[in-house]
Amino acid sequence: MNDSILQQTLHRIRPTDKTVSDAVTAHLNDLTKPPGSLGRLESLATQYALITGAPELSLPRKRIYTFAADHGVTEENVSAYPKEVTGQMVLNMASGGAAINVLGRHAGAEVFVVDIGVDGDLTDADNVITRKIRKGTANMATGPAMRKSEAVKAVEVGIQLATEAVQDGVTLIGIGEMGIGNSTAAAAIIHTLLPCSVNDIVGRGTGVDDDGMKRKAQVIVKAVSNNRPDADDAMDVLSKVGGLEIAGMTGVILGTAAAGVGVVVDGFIATSAALVALRLCEDVHDYLFFSHCSAEQGHGVCLEQLNIHPILDLGLRLGEGTGAALAMNLIDAAVKIYNEMATFSGAGVSGKQ
Repeated sequence: MNDSILQQTLHRIRPTDKTVSDAVTAHLNDLTKPPGSLGRLESLATQYALITGAPELSLPRKRIYTFAADHGVTEENVSAYPKEVTGQMVLNMASGGAAINVLGRHAGAEVFVVDIGVDGDLTDADNVITRKIRKGTANMATGPAMRKSEAVKAVEVGIQLATEAVQDGVTLIGIGEMGIGNSTAAAAIIHTLLPCSVNDIVGRGTGVDDDGMKRKAQVIVKAVSNNRPDADDAMDVLSKVGGLEIAGMTGVILGTAAAGVGVVVDGFIATSAALVALRLCEDVHDYLFFSHCSAEQGHGVCLEQLNIHPILDLGLRLGEGTGAALAMNLIDAAVKIYNEMATFSGAGVSGKQ
């Protein structure tokens, strides 16, 4: 594995170059406003500048990858919807009718749907990128979700897609997902990698009732007990209690960071991928924009544990990359403020005494 795409990518990831920070701050403070008065817009502009490594900013060219995969754990009745919905929603996205398509268009972002593990044949579907590793994971309640080699391959799919995007001139990538049962897998990952109880991290997902939440918690406890994922080995955790779409998103994060490009993380499921990426290489933190805090109770717990303040809090719990698309609008706004607002030195406006 030493010569794998994954290992090569991890070796290329470096922290962002902070040498441009003073120039960026000076420009923001010269804008015709009290220093810091635009709050998070200023910090977004600063982070984007540090990622690009230059004090001169251009509006990002944006792309969103929505990864789709099925989960064997649906056999445990952890979702309000049958697993067939995964493939049906992929076709809906491919035809442009899903929420991510609407919000992607609104943000001016390309939306690419990736079949990385749907339990069905979508090879004839238009507008679907087929990178299937296997037809869904196994039931993690009774054994590992997948082999470690399969998890590595799925991560490398994400790395390769990120590399292709950067080669196409994309400068800001969003990640999202579609997969019935994936909130159970995400909760299992976060529970294993963070010091938080199962009951604190389990949410309603697609809308299960109180009994459904209890059942999800019990399934996660059983999966962790049976598989014994190693919390010090993120890939072991990902393979034993994760999902193929989570692995794909992990790979996009690693690939974008290695290329010096920012990535906008969607909600609860995407954050579990970000957590895996952070455990593999903590330097990816510099390249992450966390778009929003979802209505899944575990998402807020996870973000708090990671000391992350998301851009938005709109009560979203859809996934697909919808939160990432919305946050991209604000990153655009931050760049426009940075570029288009007049300065005290240039506009003849008196600054602070």
